[in-house]
Amino acid sequence: MSDTRDRTALVTGVAGQDGIYLAHHLTTLGYRVVGTVLPGSTTPALMAAYVADVAVIELDVRDRRGFGEALEAFRPDEVYNLAALTSVGASWRDAELVAETNAMSVLRMLEELVAYRDRHRDAPRFYQPSSSEMFGISDQQPQTETTPHYPRSPYAAAKSFAHHLTVNYRDSYGLFTCNGTLYNHESPLRGQQFVTRKITRAAAEIALGRREKVTLGNLDVRRDWGPAADYVRSMHLMLQQDAPTDLIIATGQSRPLSELLRVAFEAAGLGDPAAYVEQDPDLMRPADVMDLQGDPTKARELLGWQPTQGFTDIIGHMVRVDMQRIESGVEESQEYLYA
Repeated sequence: MSDTRDRTALVTGVAGQDGIYLAHHLTTLGYRVVGTVLPGSTTPALMAAYVADVAVIELDVRDRRGFGEALEAFRPDEVYNLAALTSVGASWRDAELVAETNAMSVLRMLEELVAYRDRHRDAPRFYQPSSSEMFGISDQQPQTETTPHYPRSPYAAAKSFAHHLTVNYRDSYGLFTCNGTLYNHESPLRGQQFVTRKITRAAAEIALGRREKVTLGNLDVRRDWGPAADYVRSMHLMLQQDAPTDLIIATGQSRPLSELLRVAFEAAGLGDPAAYVEQDPDLMRPADVMDLQGDPTKARELLGWQPTQGFTDIIGHMVRVDMQRIESGVEESQEYLYA
């Protein structure tokens, strides 16, 4: 599958960070992109600021019938299921909704792909984004594609369920389905409810005299942070292979949150962040995962994929964009996508 012209991709959750970057990438490759947003959502206006030529439809991914109708209406060559509830911490507050959205929805989609194949003798290739959080309290560092899952949150458990379903439907029905296990990946489009964007926004606001402090939880947790713009390229590459497989998508390095904090405050010209940070025990998760680090060797060897931006570049770009947002009053702009 090398020629991408006149191909159609269905991207669920197209208005999220990964959806926007993937839609932008696919349209530059010549794809027709159809993206889904929640019914009643105001996000089509958001999409227009970043990717103008995407057909946006309303679809709740829990709606199996609606997903099947979208398959019939648009006949996509590829499906990227990026619609999900993505906050690990928030998943404790609404575990049932997380299970429905992140796990059961995937089961329904896979069932519809089987039904579609039975009607048309073929089915779209399917990409499922798994999460490094599935590995939880793993004693293996770094994690590989064969590392067992020990999820430590409703979010991680739902992602693990969806991951194994994607494997099972590939093995049992011959579907072309892939899991990309994504480690933390960041950009200026990251929502402010995530600690990375909370930090970069706070650094920008403090530097511009808009606030004095930022309140954070555990600064010792370590994550493997990479660039969202590069990680979506891996999604597309995985669906272009001759055979489906599951891959770890990571940088291979983990860093403590305290280092991300330091880099962000340095990028804002503030120096040592200690004077600006207050820690709140209430921001600790019920069962935190202290360290996650992925081994991207297989993705590098099979896809020729590796990140093009370093950690300092990513965080610096996020801080600079947040400063530009504050100074200009323009929250969304295509100029913010790439450094």
